[in-house]
Amino acid sequence: MPRTCAVLLFALTALAVRPEALDVEVLRSIGGLPPHIVGLFEEPLGFQQAPGGTYYVFDRRGHSVYAVDAAKKAAVKLVEIGPEVGRIIQPRGFDASPAGPFVVADAPRGVERVQIFGETGTRLGGFALPVRERSATIAIGSLVLNGIASIRYGGDSLLISHPESGALITEYSTAGRARRSIGRLRATGYEQDRDLHLALNVGLPLFDPTGGFYYVFLAGRPMFQRYDAGGRLMYERHIEGPEVDRYLGTLPTRWPTRRVEDRELPLVTPAIRTAAVDARGQLWVSLMEPYTYVYDAQSDKIRSVQFSAAGILSPTSLFFTSDGRLLVTPGCYEFRP
Repeated sequence: MPRTCAVLLFALTALAVRPEALDVEVLRSIGGLPPHIVGLFEEPLGFQQAPGGTYYVFDRRGHSVYAVDAAKKAAVKLVEIGPEVGRIIQPRGFDASPAGPFVVADAPRGVERVQIFGETGTRLGGFALPVRERSATIAIGSLVLNGIASIRYGGDSLLISHPESGALITEYSTAGRARRSIGRLRATGYEQDRDLHLALNVGLPLFDPTGGFYYVFLAGRPMFQRYDAGGRLMYERHIEGPEVDRYLGTLPTRWPTRRVEDRELPLVTPAIRTAAVDARGQLWVSLMEPYTYVYDAQSDKIRSVQFSAAGILSPTSLFFTSDGRLLVTPGCYEFRP
């Protein structure tokens, strides 16, 4: 083959496999919770399943957690509203462990608290987090994404995004002891503005079932990092695609602020809604636009997905069941990924 043709063929092949050129797949719902049960919830922000088959629904606005039987016939409220121990008020974060117990992070009287519950709603333990300085809030409307909202429960440890500590992730024991810090803050170009620099380092820490962790930055230039089980950085990758280009085109050079108590804090718009890792270690990242990018364990972007149920969904949470189904809110739908 002539050299010119070979170069042209290589260029066309490279273009064909560029991640941003992937066709968008539409995944259609295979079911979910029936309408008469979903109607009980004010704002379902977590839809997960315990090993025994019971479904959990975290109703953020309803300040409660429900259990739905495996047959999806009835819902029982496991955790009720209230500031007392064993209840929840102003909840922000929720996650179930692979073994079945679940965790809720809330903030009674402004004090951040973590409580662990068994599958029947019995409180197994909990602790209050150290008081932190007021920081910029990453939110979608009234839905706060940073701080305790980022909590992930691995069974014997918990992960929370705390850039204010000087690290991306803080790993806690179930008794509330900070075991270690993972990840350095990324360069943002706004290091002289500490509040904005920290806001652009807020993210979602995620357990990888195959070992180690992911960290997905929520705002600013979209990217993620992968760490091994020892907390060492393996690689970082930018999240790229046409939908991300539209977000990047709206990023300000001077960020607006809003007054919170006695401070002016930056008003930062997120690029990412939520993210999760499947059993094969593949990272699923849902953008603010209704698209979800999938990256394999080698960090290559392999799919661009939309979820269709009663129309196209913009996921607020993703959860992979032990048999490979994907549970999505809002709507409490199920998909075969």
